[in-house]
Formats: sequence, C-alpha cells, structure tokens
Amino acid sequence: MESDGSSGLAKSAALKLSEMGERTKQLGTAIQDPNRQRRIILVIVCIALLLDNMLYMVIVPIIPDYLAQLASEQATQVQVVIDPNSSVNRTSKDKINQENLDVQIGVLFASKAILQLLVNPLSGTFIDRVGYDIPLLIGLMVMFVSTVIFAFAENYATLFMARSLQGLGSAFADTSGIAMIADKYTEEAERSRALGIALAFISFGSLVAPPFGGVLYEFAGKRVPFIVLAVVCLVDGFLLLTVIKPLSNRTRENMPVGTPIYRLMIDPYIAVVAGALTVCNIPLAFLEPTIANWMETTMHATQWEIGLTWLPSFFPHVLGVYITVKLAAKYPNLQWFYGALGMVMIGASSCTVPACTNFGQLMIPLCGICFGIALVDTALLPTLAFLVDVRHVSVYGSVYAIADISYSVAYAMGPIVAGQIVHNLGFVQLNLGMGLVNMLYAPALLLLRNVCQMKPSYSERDILLEEGSTGLYDTIKMEERKLKQKGLCATTASNVMPVEENGFDAFGGGARSYSEEDSSGQERASKDSTCSVPGEADQRVTMPVLEKEPPKGNVLPKVPIPDLQQTLSTYLRCVKHLVPEAQFLKTKAIVEKFGKPGGTGEVLQKKLLEKREKTANWVAATVPVLVLVLLPFCLYEALE
Repeated sequence: MESDGSSGLAKSAALKLSEMGERTKQLGTAIQDPNRQRRIILVIVCIALLLDNMLYMVIVPIIPDYLAQLASEQATQVQVVIDPNSSVNRTSKDKINQENLDVQIGVLFASKAILQLLVNPLSGTFIDRVGYDIPLLIGLMVMFVSTVIFAFAENYATLFMARSLQGLGSAFADTSGIAMIADKYTEEAERSRALGIALAFISFGSLVAPPFGGVLYEFAGKRVPFIVLAVVCLVDGFLLLTVIKPLSNRTRENMPVGTPIYRLMIDPYIAVVAGALTVCNIPLAFLEPTIANWMETTMHATQWEIGLTWLPSFFPHVLGVYITVKLAAKYPNLQWFYGALGMVMIGASSCTVPACTNFGQLMIPLCGICFGIALVDTALLPTLAFLVDVRHVSVYGSVYAIADISYSVAYAMGPIVAGQIVHNLGFVQLNLGMGLVNMLYAPALLLLRNVCQMKPSYSERDILLEEGSTGLYDTIKMEERKLKQKGLCATTASNVMPVEENGFDAFGGGARSYSEEDSSGQERASKDSTCSVPGEADQRVTMPVLEKEPPKGNVLPKVPIPDLQQTLSTYLRCVKHLVPEAQFLKTKAIVEKFGKPGGTGEVLQKKLLEKREKTANWVAATVPVLVLVLLPFCLYEALE
C-alpha cells in the first residue's frame, strides 16, 4: 500500500512538472511573438523611464531637509568645540550657512543633468554601434547602483556622487529606451502612440515622486524610498535579461551604420525640433527650484500645498498626450502645428503664474504649462524619428541623444540659473521672460510644415548597393546620380534646382525626391540613358520566368499573374537579408497571416485575377510586374 501511495505521489509530481514545463514552453513561445515582444519591450522601457524620473524628483522633499540636518549637526559640534557658551554673531553665521546650503542643493540637483549633457553625445554614438538593448541594461545597472548609494549616503560628497551616477545611467537608459521604441514601432501612428505612453510614464514619475518620497521619508526614514526604487530597478533589469536577452542578441549584426551625431546636429530640421524641446521645458525646469519660496513669501502656502504643487498637473499632461496622439493619427501633417500651439500655451501660462494669489489659482497656469509640454513632446519626438527615416539612416540612438541633450540643457540651467534670475530681477520677470521666449520660438516650427511631404532619401538604398549594383537599372541610376552631383549630365542639369541631399527644398517649401520610386516609367523601360554608363552595355536584367499563354489569333496574350504563395515566399527570401532578425520575424508573421487560406491575400489575389480577365492589359507596360503583384501585400503590411 505504501509503495502504491509513493508511486501515485511520484506520478502526480511528474504530471505537475510536465504541466509546468509545458506552460513555460508556451510562455516562451508567446514571448517570441513579435507583437507581444514589442509590447513587453514597451513596458520595460516605460518602467525604466518611470524610475529615472522618480529618482530625479524623489530627492526634492528629502535632500534639502537631510542636508540641513547634517549642517546643523556639524555646526553644533563646531560650536561646542570652539566655545560652548558663545552666542556672538550666531545669526550672521546661520545666514551664511543657509546661503551655502542653497548653493550646495542647487549644484547637487543640477549635477545629474550636467553629467547627462556631457555623456549623451558619446552614449548616442555607442547606442548606434552596439544596438539598444545592451545600453539599456547598462543604464539600469548604473541607476541601481546610484539608488543604493543614495539610500546609504551620509555626507554631501557621497550624495553628489550618487546624483552624478544617476545622470550617467540616464544618458544610456533614457536614450536607448526611446530609440528602442522608435525602432520597434515603425508605423507612424503606432510610434506616436507608443511614445505617448512613454511620455505619460515620464510625467507620472516626475509628478508622483515628490509626495511618494516625502511621505516615506516622514514615516519610514531616508533609506526606504530609495530601497523601493532600487528593487523596482532590479526587477526591470531582470525582465530585460529574460525577454530581450541582450547578451546573446545578434540583431545588431544586420543593422546599418547610423548617421554620426555631429551630422544630425547640423540638420536644420532636427535643430529646430531640439530647440523647441529645450525652450518648452525651461518653464518647468526653472519653476521647480523657485516656486516653493515664492509660494511661502506671497501666499503663505503650507508645506502640504507646496508638496502637492505639481501633482494635479499630471492629469492635463496625460490628457495632452492622449489628444495629440489622436490628432496625429488623424492629421499627421499637422505635427508642427500641435507643437507650436503647445509652445503658445506654455508661454501664456508662464506669464500668468505671478498673477496668482492662492493655491487654487496657481493650479490653472501650472496645468496649462504641463498640457503644453505634452503637446510639444508628443508631437515632436516622433518627428525626430521620421526625420531620421527620410533624411538619414533609420538608426535612432544619436537623434534621441540629441533630444536628451535638449532636455538636459534646460534642467542643468534650472537649479543654477533660475535662483540667480529671481535674486537679481525677480520672480515676475523670470516668468515673463520664459513666456516670451516660448511665444517667440513657436513660429520657428513653421519650418517643419512640409516635413510630411519628404520621401525616403538614398541612404538606405546606398547601404544595399555598397557591394555593387546587381542589375542594369541599379547601375544606370547610381551612375546617373553620381554624374548629376558632379554636374556632368548635360541633358538634365538645366532642370535641376538646388536642393539638399535628401531632396527637400527648404526655401521653396516643396518636396523633391531623387529616389528611384519617383522615376518615370519611360526611364525604367528605356534602354538609352541620358548619361552614358561605360562598361555596362552587355549587362542584362534577370526577370522571373512566367508561364506564357498561347496567342488567340493576332491578339497578344494577357500579362500573367504569379501564384500568391510563390510571390510571398520569394518576398520573404529577399527581405530576410535586408532587415534585422526581429523585424524579419514580424514580417514573416504578417506574411503568413496575409497568405493563409481564406485570408486577405487570397481575396486580393482573386480580385486581381478578375481584373486581368476583364481588361486587355491589367498593368501598365512601364511598371515592373513583380512590384505590382506585391503592391496589395505592401499596402496590407503598411496598414498593419
């Protein structure tokens, strides 16, 4: 009986282990699904951004009070050692110590943004070279170390080191995280939505951190808030190692070389966006270190009112993100307008801050500032990725390093410069100046009004043709372009207007593209080029062999249509060598869904066959047959 019972227990344990193994296998399969994987990646990145911004703001209610306690203890010890009974000039010494403490707090707060500003050019280049996942892991590790140091630091030097380390981690985590979102979400509407979610987490972290830190510091001590954030950071890093597996990921081997950051910095459109990101964040960065003293002086605000100053602004910020994402999906050509409108709102709200006389009135302009920042960030961050797509190479590390530099400039100046402006000019003049700068900068975004008309530049195709052209058409077009750039093509030189490298005429406002997609059908079909190409006369283009139909009398046979599955398999074989593995898996899943029995592919193929039967020539003679056969699928993939 005992043996039967033990064997039953063993079978039950084996069955449970088998079920656990099966569930683990199913979980692993589900994680490898491209759509689910990029959602998990979005969660990982959002947690990293939430942590970074909570660490940035959680010290606001903690560190000033903690440093004041340390200074008071040191002053007491010094007083006891020098003269226990002396009280001469104690008031003047306390005033000097308070001024020194304010300077120390300002430098400590700014050290994170300053180091982030210095490291970002290097981190952007590093991300472009090694990919997005390893820098994100490095950033999380550095943030974990800095958080632990914050928890156990007991002097100013250690706190300064922890704050600076946080800037180093942010330079890697923030930039690689935003760049990873832009890389995984390639369709513009999805990209705007994903970046909007990330911005909502950034806002939530910045606004909820002060009350979170203040409550835990009051009731549990200085270490507890930082230990909680360190545990969350550790969990996020473990999730990153489990899902993305950055140390064994080989997708970087198939990625193109990104555009150097210095070339992106001199791009006029990217420069306009970067300037807007800096200017729109100046009011927030300058008000955070100055508004508390102003509230105490003018409206005699209580500590709880000061602590909750920015918390209500979270809701209009999220609302602004939501509205901008919806508008961008419906009217994507007006991204510049949403940004300009946001800057005008920020300017108007900044000018009205000094007129407020109580806490309730102050909430209105602060909510207006955060709503405007949401409009600007949500509209312009996806625009940076689009500009890289159409004007450079689709690698996003450096361009989002530039965005991070823009934010860092504002937040590095805030704690240091804002106090001096208030001391020398006044709080009213500070707000009027910030509002005026935002309103004056808003018209600069008019330069972006034709960005949506841009078409992809040569950069991606140049990478594919670096090893030499494989067909007569590619060879002729590459040589034509080289001769045009050198001014050697006489037949077309008179018709060419001065345009930029990407084919966009910034002064005329019109969109031009030299891409092969804009070439006319006659150019593709013609064997005579406007510019001669030596040594290419004997090359032939290899075209797929299609089954011919017997002619009926003197009527030419209709153009045949290849089999759907044959077309899709050929497409997958071609695209496998051109995209990273993760992107290929996503494309393969879309292809399989498109070509399954009874799916969209069969419906479109049937309609194409019906059109062929009803018309004498279902396709223009100047357009390659293979391109039009793939057109329905390309449209479907774009809509996905």
